[in-house]
Amino acid sequence: MTEPTIFELSSPGRKGVTFPKSDVPETKVPQNLARTILPMPEVSEIDVIRHFTRLSQLNYCIDTGFYPLGSCTMKYNPKINEVAARLPGIANVHPLQPEVTVQGNLALMYELQQWLLEISGFAGITMQPAAGAHGEYVGILIIRAYHLSRGDKQRTKMLIPDSAHGTNPASSSMSGFDVVKVATDENGNVDLDSLRSVCDDKVAGLMLTNPNTLGLFEQQVQEVAQIVHEAGGLVYGDGANLNALLGIVRPGDLGIDVMHFNLHKTFSTPHGGGGPGSGPVGVVEKLIDFLPFPVVEMLEPATAELPPYFGLVKPLHSIGRIKSFNGHFGMMVRAYTYINMYGGNGLRRIGENAVLNANYLMSLVKDTYKLAYDRSCMHEFVVEGHWADAPDIHALDIAKRLMDYNFHPPTNYFPLIVPEALMIEPTETESKQSLDDFANALLQIAKEAKENPQLLKDAPHNTPIGRLDEVKAAKDLVLCCWIPENYQ
Repeated sequence: MTEPTIFELSSPGRKGVTFPKSDVPETKVPQNLARTILPMPEVSEIDVIRHFTRLSQLNYCIDTGFYPLGSCTMKYNPKINEVAARLPGIANVHPLQPEVTVQGNLALMYELQQWLLEISGFAGITMQPAAGAHGEYVGILIIRAYHLSRGDKQRTKMLIPDSAHGTNPASSSMSGFDVVKVATDENGNVDLDSLRSVCDDKVAGLMLTNPNTLGLFEQQVQEVAQIVHEAGGLVYGDGANLNALLGIVRPGDLGIDVMHFNLHKTFSTPHGGGGPGSGPVGVVEKLIDFLPFPVVEMLEPATAELPPYFGLVKPLHSIGRIKSFNGHFGMMVRAYTYINMYGGNGLRRIGENAVLNANYLMSLVKDTYKLAYDRSCMHEFVVEGHWADAPDIHALDIAKRLMDYNFHPPTNYFPLIVPEALMIEPTETESKQSLDDFANALLQIAKEAKENPQLLKDAPHNTPIGRLDEVKAAKDLVLCCWIPENYQ
């Protein structure tokens, strides 16, 4: 049974709020400002509270269950992060306050910048981008500005492996580049011959996801970077999968020139349902002058009498402001807290345990679900969601059936180079028991697929709403509020 709408709960005469009698004369609204009075539900306060609380309990979230959404790194968000973000001097600050009144906030941003640079091996960073895809766009604009500053106007090609993140082509196209695909070899790496065949004096750069969306570390990453650099291009590193590398390897040491971080993935700040995220961008020394402004810098070092003084500066050849104010400060506070709580050794354990969990879960299911590439994975792995002896079953059916086992489905149909792909990322925060339970559900579903395939085709069975017609939903949009016909 579906949850009734707030209109269906309406009953004539019920009130949620009773206003006191006005102590000023009533005045009619001028005719030119008057609007048609919209029908509103008549409900009490407790009706409203219970309705929206019930709705909230229908949500699946990381606080209530395992979220194996591949490539999204849906790890647990420690509550200490939220405590820090709600401290009065942080939550109540205004971005237009004079610098001298927000020195503590700027000091936090500066120290977080230094930590991210140490973790990644880069020389400069901007904290402005609002999300990972926004960071990609900023990074590509920096590459574009660099080439134009050198008079390299002919560099119009951006190379993108077919195992890269799906936002990479969009970021390149929006920045004015022509997207050129690079193939994957039999081991799940960038195919070097394919790469060499498209490297010429028109190449602006390569967007490399490492580990890639197959969950595999690019075994020839330094050679890949060398080939691009020899052609005069730059290498953009998609840092969305940095969780697997923390404390183990620094992308800046591998030949990467630009990279975005996902604070809302690797550093445990919330995925905001579309925002706010945070996607800082790190760059090598020669690209620092092209960073967006403003950048936090220490303008005066500490003395025996005074603490250091921080300010906002504009890089010499900045691509300009790309976000209002200085980025999503609350996300920076959460990431700062997370890094501070773990320290260097703790961050390395995060990376190690993310890889351990993924390989353990992969070992439990790989004899039943075909691996796209049969080698040790990093933070995630990709299997195929179909079998020859269950020809009518697809990855989508498996995903829908997982809901009946109270699990959020993994990423479906990505990367595109794997048929019926299921991309699974357990993260380091899940226990062995959670991984065992999830694996058992996958194995049981595989058995059901062959013995009772209709069970999967009709799934989910235990959710408030059954399987939707996704094609109809996309083609027949309902973009207005629904009001019952009998509502008075």
